[in-house]
Amino acid sequence: MLSILKAKQMAKHLRASLEQHHQPVSHSTALELVAQQLGYKDWNTASALLPEEHPQPAVTFDKAIPILRMFDEAKAREFYLDFLGFSVEFEHRFEADLPLYLGISRNGLQLHLSEHHGDASPGATIFVPMHNIDLLRDELQGKRYGYGRPDIVEQGWGKVLEVYDPFGNRIRFCQS
Repeated sequence: MLSILKAKQMAKHLRASLEQHHQPVSHSTALELVAQQLGYKDWNTASALLPEEHPQPAVTFDKAIPILRMFDEAKAREFYLDFLGFSVEFEHRFEADLPLYLGISRNGLQLHLSEHHGDASPGATIFVPMHNIDLLRDELQGKRYGYGRPDIVEQGWGKVLEVYDPFGNRIRFCQS
């Protein structure tokens, strides 16, 4: 279907073509010529009667939520809740004796932890851009966690604070 946008594009092409043949016309003249070619009295009539072109909806994404593999619920809770300071958003099991799927969050960062075999592979790395990384380091070191006392490493592009969970997954907190 012909739209106002397509008619304007036609006028633009007509104007460029005429200029190539050393017959320059103004933009408004090109619009009037296109309107007449389309059977309208003038451009005002054409623009009033031609439909607006509605752009195709763009593909958009919300934030990603990484799924990390875990093998021991108690160790996961100790690391993610007690040490890193996450809160539980939800817990799901299909039945009482089946694997746990746990949603946790802290200040805008959401993670899902899963005991399900097919959900994720251990040993993943997630990159977490953040602000106030020095405060996080001080908080974590102040907890005197027995399995790690992470510190900031200065990179050419910013600061990195890496923590390793009990299941081989790495969270790379970064501030540029």
